[in-house]
This record gives sequence, structure tokens and C-alpha cells, in this order.
Amino acid sequence: RHIEAYRFNDAAASVYRFTWNTFCDWYLELVKPALMGPDGAEKTELRATTAHVIDVVLKILHPFMPFLTEELWAATAEASGTQRKSLLVHARWPAGGPVDDSAANEINFVVDLVATVRSVRSETNVPNSVEAEIVLVGADSNIAEWAERHEPAIKRLARAKAVTLADVAPPNSAQAVVGDVVVCLPLAGLVDIDAERARLTKEVARLEKELAKIDGRLNNERFLEKADEDTIDEQRQKRDETSVRLDKMRAAIGRLEPAL
Repeated sequence: RHIEAYRFNDAAASVYRFTWNTFCDWYLELVKPALMGPDGAEKTELRATTAHVIDVVLKILHPFMPFLTEELWAATAEASGTQRKSLLVHARWPAGGPVDDSAANEINFVVDLVATVRSVRSETNVPNSVEAEIVLVGADSNIAEWAERHEPAIKRLARAKAVTLADVAPPNSAQAVVGDVVVCLPLAGLVDIDAERARLTKEVARLEKELAKIDGRLNNERFLEKADEDTIDEQRQKRDETSVRLDKMRAAIGRLEPAL
């Protein structure tokens, strides 16, 4: 749609997000253990699927990177001991395939869970070297099944020592919501909760002060009259970034409240 509307920057951004964020960041990381494991039916299927997706990526990248993708089109075939039937420029443009909503919901839950745990760990200053327990509160039978099936991947990608289910949140835990489930990270023994709360409170105060200064400039008629448009836009962007950061810090403090 973006190409047909001559919005080439948006088309390129869409391809980039799929290639880097979806395929590289998530798909390859999720299948890496199987691809590096012993040969078998699962590994054969995953290798074929990965090769197919790489072919599709080369096709949709070709209008933006014609020479490099043409070279890779030939090189990937040679690496597998085959030859392409045509040049990439003559290949058929890929068409959308069927969508399995059930599978999409399952893997999207796993992705959202891992991303949320990573965010909570970062905001509560849990060291990367430390494995934390993940406790899912309020999980239905589907989510319980997904968590069990993908526990090895969740543990590896979220730096977790276990993924368990519970009816109530454990004490002294940071909490976040993924869909209909409350995700809890018990923090006792991982961080000094009082010290972490103090650090976050200090950061909130600093950000509030910074936000007030920016608002003072943007509400000052003399500043708006004298400053050029780029400077004003820069201040507005800085305000948005500071506001987002402030919201995250406040949310992080809120996650520590069960420890009170």
C-alpha cells in the first residue's frame, strides 16, 4: 500500500521493522535453540521456514536495496548447493498467506511477556546477571498451556529461573499487566527495595523539575517570539521524551508499592 501511494519512506520503514524487529529480534531468537540442536523433523522444518522467510525478505527489500539483495539472492542459493531459477529482479512479488490467529495469539503473548519482564527488570534496576522468577497471576488454561510450552524460551530471553502460576501476587514483587494476566517479579533478594524506591523517587523529582523548566520556556511568549521553529520543535520533542520517561519512573515506583 505504501509503495502504491508513493510513500517510499513508510514502505522502507515497514520492511525494516519486520526484518529487524520481528524476524531477527524475535523469530530467530525463539528458534535458535532448535536450529543449534540435534537434527530431526523440527529442525528440518524450521530451517525450511527460515529460508523461505529470508527469500521473502530479499524480495521485499529489493526495490530499496537492488544490488545487495540481488547478490544475496544468488549467494544464499549457492550456500545451500542450489541455483536460482531467475534473477531476483524477475522473481514474483510475494503475496500474503493464510493467518493462524490461534498461533499468532500464542506467540504474541510470549513476545509481550518477555518484553514486559525486560522492561520491569530495567525500571527496577534488576541486574542482567541475576535470574528472576516470573509469577503469572490470573492465567487461564490457554495462557497456562502457552507458558508451559514456551517456558524454556521465556526463561532464556527474559533471564528467568522459573515461570510459575499463582492466585495472588507474591509479596515484595514488581507487577505489570500483559493482556488479562498480572506478571509479577518477586524482588526480595534481587534488589534493595527501599534503596531502589529512593533512587526512583529522586529520579522522578529530577524529571519533574526538568519538565517544569521546559514548560516554562514553551509557555513564555518572549521565548516563542524569539526562538526559531527548529528550537521550539526541539523543546517540544524534549518535553514529550521527558514526560514519557517520567511516566515510566512513576509506574516503576507503583510496582514497588506491594513492598510497603
